[in-house]
Amino acid sequence: MLRVVTLSTLFPDVSRPNFGVFVERQTLSLAARDDVALTVVAPIGLPPGPAIGRYAPLAALPLVEDWKGVTVHRPRFTVWPFTDGRFHARAVEKAVARVLDSVAGRFDVIDASFFFPDGPAAVALGRRYGVPVSIKARGADIHHWGTTSRTGAQVAAAGRAAVGLLAVSQAMKADMVALGMPADRIRVHRTGVDLDRFAPADRTLGKRALGMTGPLVVAVGALIPRKGHDIVIEAVARLPGVSLRIAGEGPERTRLQGLIDHVGVSDRVRLLGAVPHADLPALFAAADAMALASSSEGLANVWVESLACGTPIVITDAGGAREVVTGDDSGRVVARTPDAFADAIVALLADPPAAETVRRYAMGFTWQANTDALHAHLTGLVARYSARG
Repeated sequence: MLRVVTLSTLFPDVSRPNFGVFVERQTLSLAARDDVALTVVAPIGLPPGPAIGRYAPLAALPLVEDWKGVTVHRPRFTVWPFTDGRFHARAVEKAVARVLDSVAGRFDVIDASFFFPDGPAAVALGRRYGVPVSIKARGADIHHWGTTSRTGAQVAAAGRAAVGLLAVSQAMKADMVALGMPADRIRVHRTGVDLDRFAPADRTLGKRALGMTGPLVVAVGALIPRKGHDIVIEAVARLPGVSLRIAGEGPERTRLQGLIDHVGVSDRVRLLGAVPHADLPALFAAADAMALASSSEGLANVWVESLACGTPIVITDAGGAREVVTGDDSGRVVARTPDAFADAIVALLADPPAAETVRRYAMGFTWQANTDALHAHLTGLVARYSARG
């Protein structure tokens, strides 16, 4: 029996059902194995003082609960304003120790599913309990937290200290090595996609359900500058008759709506807000293309989910983009400009690939493969750690 503690600050709860759903799926798939006993510790960061506004629902979460058949602990840690994350890892470490001290000796490995602040905290906890630690790099945890002055040294040190490392793409592995992490300890661990749920459907009927006809582009991602939704909006503004639906929520909403109004495309471009993950397959399958102008990524789940629905993608050369878009039928990798996105969308609309042809590019990204690889990785770490004495 492999006894795993999964440490994740990126895990859903009742107030944020879309938050870290890919971490949730990876975790639940591993926990479903008969030879695995798994507990999740998902720390909740709160600012000092009374929890108000968007923090109130987080403060109200139970400290421990059964989440889809898995025990999830949600200890609180303090997030100090204006410190740029400098103290996050230490605070997470202390919060998680309050949970794990009572079960010390009853787990074999700590699996940190995000590099910061989870990774440095996990390394310290591994030393505390005498167990190996694995850390997974996904995107912003390396590209942002790994390169800023306040937290970069912590990320690099954790990468050098962890017994095992995971990267969502070859490109992410290269970025980790550039930060000084040992290449021989990094295993590429690709995301999975539910190929039963994310599948092609009748595109005409799908558009009709959305109350529209004609060419449709969708974009899925948080409304933050890094996702580049403004670039896609400006690209679609150059394409008369083409509609755009953006699924996601975030601090850029007001600015993006202002841009939509300014360029005069409010009749064709709409912000859908947060769309439940269960509703994304229908949105992808209805679209003629999915476009995301990210400035950085690891290997975005929405890329693969769109392909699984038979919808080609137009994306920037970010992270593992060229590990996903490996042929013209899967889409285009283009410059991060409105003109480049507009040209690629026009090309796909003019000569659309068959949905089943597009779907083939997603067939290697299964949750079964993801789970098997994670189990083999963690089992190997425990064996090597034990042999080392």
